[in-house]
Amino acid sequence: MTTIGLTAHRRGVQRLVDSYHAIPADRPVRLAKKTSNLFRAREGVETAGLDVSALAGVVSIDVNAQTADVQGMCTYEDLVDATLPHGLIPYVVPQLRTITLGGAVTGLGIESTSFRNGLPHESVMEMDILTGDGEIVTATPDGVNADLFEAFPNSYGSLGYATRLRIRLERVPRFVSLRHVRFDGVAQAAAAIEEIVPAAAYDGQRVDGLDGVVFSPTEVYLTLATFTDEVTGTSDYGGQEIYYRSIRTRTSDTLTMYDYLWRWDTDWFWCSRAFGAQHPLVRRVWPRRYRRSDVYHKLVGLENRFGVAARIDRARGLPARERVIQDVEVPAGRLADFMSWFDESVGMSPVWLCPLRLRRSDDEPARTWPLYPLEVSELYVNVGFWGTVPIAPGAGDGDVNRAIERRVTELGGHKSLYSDAYYDRETFDRLYDGETWAKVKSHYDPQQRLTGMYEKAVRRR
Repeated sequence: MTTIGLTAHRRGVQRLVDSYHAIPADRPVRLAKKTSNLFRAREGVETAGLDVSALAGVVSIDVNAQTADVQGMCTYEDLVDATLPHGLIPYVVPQLRTITLGGAVTGLGIESTSFRNGLPHESVMEMDILTGDGEIVTATPDGVNADLFEAFPNSYGSLGYATRLRIRLERVPRFVSLRHVRFDGVAQAAAAIEEIVPAAAYDGQRVDGLDGVVFSPTEVYLTLATFTDEVTGTSDYGGQEIYYRSIRTRTSDTLTMYDYLWRWDTDWFWCSRAFGAQHPLVRRVWPRRYRRSDVYHKLVGLENRFGVAARIDRARGLPARERVIQDVEVPAGRLADFMSWFDESVGMSPVWLCPLRLRRSDDEPARTWPLYPLEVSELYVNVGFWGTVPIAPGAGDGDVNRAIERRVTELGGHKSLYSDAYYDRETFDRLYDGETWAKVKSHYDPQQRLTGMYEKAVRRR
């Protein structure tokens, strides 16, 4: 992908502003967007939306400064296509190709570099944001709109939409060497994480990326990635072979940098099995270009719309199922506690693990972000689990998710809001700093044109 330049970017911003002013003043303002990586259905009346169709590119790349100016609707797939030929990638590249930069910053994104680079918003240097009153403002950490810069992460479009973001880039080699290390339990893996992260090394070898998979309470793997130019051969998991299965059968592996970044996207971690895409016969006829997360996401959307699988289950006398699609962060020292409870109370597998801590560097102290208040001194582990569970007799849809929310809070953790949330308003405001959000909201969206954060995350407005 080539860069689009400043002139084209300005035209795209003007189209966005014009579409804002075309929306009646008494109607809510939303994005006119065909795709989404969110997993919460929207309820309520649909309205004409903001035209972001010309805000999906890379404006420019400064190779020497290792920065890029990127439009808010640019996908990470297109961003990587533009930066990787220069030997550069974003500090954190979320796992799925069609996650947008603006979405990862106003929501949350994470990947194997998060143990040293934090979350995507922590590499942002400045943002141009369309606020609820229709103005484009530039927000920086120390400028006049610093309050908006600080509150924007995890605000999910309730404070505005980013039209341009300047981000730092990291220089990388061409290949990634992997080590899959097995542990006999989550407690042992958590102890290893607590040793690896501060040293960024394991068994005398540098670690540039770190994540893991729990296949069962006694079968846990950490994958240690070392970025390198030294390689003798690479694996390909875009064809018949499936990446997550290789973790159990190989102790080492090598991927190109590009394939490493998208190793989880091809099979949506392991969720493609629900569509038969992992069956050898089906896989041979399933076109490679359609083995990607956005295709599977559309299939889920069709199921949510028509309920074919649900009707088949009812006809077979099977119980209804609750959707449990969540990413949560728990302190590394409490990971074993959470997983022990999760295995007993939820029982889904596999489960993804991804260590993270707030980004720190020699020239910049780590900073906190009020709407997702992780502790500077704490090492967390993201736990990702995506699927459904049967609704037990006498239980209701949502009960398992509510139990997860309670347990995560008890352990001092947090959960991302891209999927279903069930918090009451008081708990939500306490966990996600509703006081700061309300103060910033009143300043930049005094007429409440943008849907509120609680209304989006919990009430699905």
